[in-house]
Amino acid sequence: MKKSINVLIILILLMGTILIGCSESVSNEPVYERYSYRFLDAFDTVTQVVGYAESEEEFMEYANFIEERTWELHRLFDRFNSYEGVNNIKTINDQAGVEPVKVEQEILDMIQLAKDWYGPSGGKMNIAIGALSSLWSEYREEGSYDPQNAKLPPREKLEDAAQHIDHDKVIIDHEAGTVFLEDPKMSLDVGALAKGYAAELVVNEVSEKGLAAGIISLGGNIKAFGKPLDGDRDRWGVGILDPDKQIFDVVSENKDTIFINDASVVSSGDYQRYYIVDGEIIHHIIDPDTLMPGNFYRSMTVITKHSGLADYLSTAAFLLPFEESYALIDSTEDVEGFWIMKDGSVKFTDGLTDKLRSQGASGTDD
Repeated sequence: MKKSINVLIILILLMGTILIGCSESVSNEPVYERYSYRFLDAFDTVTQVVGYAESEEEFMEYANFIEERTWELHRLFDRFNSYEGVNNIKTINDQAGVEPVKVEQEILDMIQLAKDWYGPSGGKMNIAIGALSSLWSEYREEGSYDPQNAKLPPREKLEDAAQHIDHDKVIIDHEAGTVFLEDPKMSLDVGALAKGYAAELVVNEVSEKGLAAGIISLGGNIKAFGKPLDGDRDRWGVGILDPDKQIFDVVSENKDTIFINDASVVSSGDYQRYYIVDGEIIHHIIDPDTLMPGNFYRSMTVITKHSGLADYLSTAAFLLPFEESYALIDSTEDVEGFWIMKDGSVKFTDGLTDKLRSQGASGTDD
């Protein structure tokens, strides 16, 4: 449902069976082992789960919960498909200009987050962009299917669609639990937010259920909680993909590695969903002001605690020129940024100096 898939690679550096405690002879302390699980197609992507539990049976209870909950959120945040008994993003879009739609709290809260951050983002991340993003999707799909005849949407069509992306016409009524689109030709596109927001909800809920530590990659939206319980490492390592070092969407090399705990890492980039027109790569992250794909960076990565906010800000910062992009990230509390520029060079906020492998950081605190 959103931008880049498999933007980030979790680096799990574990060997053998994992025990914690001073020694095998001491202790009533829990003994944890590392387990992993993956499932497909929720949010139209791959979800990978790594966690520590006292048994495989225990871990699979958590993994099954994660899968079921992720699918629930997929259905709620889906703008393309309807589901019996579910009012989702598509339901809101179908009722644009007709009537408010009563929705679940998860939808209300996600849309409210988008509205709260619309101003600080300079309006670059606009969930009301559906009319415009759908037009681009149509031309991208046609161009991918028939590359020799690939073309850009005509300017007049883009400008017509842009008449129906007014963020102020997304009306939330928290008391009634409804969302209403005042313009009958507008539609929501939460693709630049939904996966990260879902990852945040799922991790919070599975942590409350008792999963001691783990890391989830929902289509490259990374959320880590706790720390690795292998007795060796203190932080999780998350690789930032090098856009120039991919082979058929498989990462052959990372640009750098970020070491984190209890944080999210989310990237927006120009190298995953795109088509080619007259030899030029035309990617899918559309600037609501120019109506064209952003062209400042190869990728922009945000590191912060809330995965939904990380997802949101990575898109907004990707669409801003560097000074404005850096100011947005640097001025936001507990948010860090990493930019891969068009020429392949990198820039990052000062707060990442002790978290990047390239700057001497590692998975241990020593």
